[in-house]
Amino acid sequence: MDSGSVAWMLMASALVLFMTPGLAFLYGGLVRGKNVVSTVMYSFVSMGVVSVVWVLWGYSLAFGEGGSFIGNFDYLGFKGVSSTGTDIHGAGTPDMAVAIFQMMFAIITPALITGAIAERFKFTTYLVFLVAWVTFVYVPIAHWVWAGDGWLFELGALDFAGGTVVHINAGIAAVVAAWLVGKRRGVDRGVEPHNVPFVILGAGILWFGWFGFNAGSGLASDGLAISAFLVTNTAAAMALVVWIVLGHIHTGKMSGVGAATGAVAGLVAITPASGFVGPMGAIAIGFGAGVLTFYAVRIRHKIGFDDALEVMAVHGIGGIWGAIATGIFAVGGIGLVNGDAKVLGYNVVAVLATITYSFIVTFVILKILDVIPGLGLRATREAEDAGLDVSLHGERAYVGDGAD
Repeated sequence: MDSGSVAWMLMASALVLFMTPGLAFLYGGLVRGKNVVSTVMYSFVSMGVVSVVWVLWGYSLAFGEGGSFIGNFDYLGFKGVSSTGTDIHGAGTPDMAVAIFQMMFAIITPALITGAIAERFKFTTYLVFLVAWVTFVYVPIAHWVWAGDGWLFELGALDFAGGTVVHINAGIAAVVAAWLVGKRRGVDRGVEPHNVPFVILGAGILWFGWFGFNAGSGLASDGLAISAFLVTNTAAAMALVVWIVLGHIHTGKMSGVGAATGAVAGLVAITPASGFVGPMGAIAIGFGAGVLTFYAVRIRHKIGFDDALEVMAVHGIGGIWGAIATGIFAVGGIGLVNGDAKVLGYNVVAVLATITYSFIVTFVILKILDVIPGLGLRATREAEDAGLDVSLHGERAYVGDGAD
């Protein structure tokens, strides 16, 4: 057991967990003042609910050797998951450390979805949705991509840190959720973010935590972690620059929200590629992420589809680009730029499979929840008008002028 790698994996796990409060600040700053507590709670409560699900059955179904599509129940309650041995993952890092690391990915993924349904989704229903979605959507796709007997893993698709499992998965689920819950009330002329410093702080915390997300995904403290760290920062930086430049071209302004959005888009896109590309590949991926997500946001506004906080544009489109770009820019003789198109083909299959499965199963889950007595997807008209903070949580983020 390499004590240095163990220390790094525990630190990387803490960094990834810290991303979820960062997401809470990012999303909380983007909504109206009367819905801040509700929006923050979507992310924060995932830290509780998903942690319990992961320990009880999520990890076992994701990484147990059950077959090509789902794991088994060998590790229920972390039974047999060693804090010193490496029988499950064989990564040179104890299985329990890897399981903890993977728990943090499972926590943040459904929280990403909530940006699409902010300001109108019932909180009690969301708690049930968390359990169902992690169990029936996140866990199977994680098994496909990262378990040794998963069908996409065996096919040869490459996803170093979660382009398909986390970002495309959440982006597609967000589209389904926003479609089924319907448009927010009173947003025909747009919603101005109530706290831009919160947005930038949240993006900064995400950027900081993403070094654990990507550099930790090699499961060791080694040269691969160093390379993943560098390309993660590089892609985020490039996408940020692209966003503010394009914003200036179109509006004459360089938006703080735009800078934050661009940085997150770059982080999303480099995630699947971070263990396979070099610095110049990261520049290209960051540039592509900046351009594609910037115009995806503008198109979404023109269409009028109320994905409230641009989850599909940033995570869905960014994740799709990142998965495809992995197959293009991967070094070591396996990328398209090196004359090998196989990984690109495998990753296109992974993208299509993730989109299809996430869309269908998320749709089914939400449709069922919508007809269960006492649940339903949408808060009442009165609750929305008053703000979800007061009506659903009995609290205000602010007292006075900031409450609206």
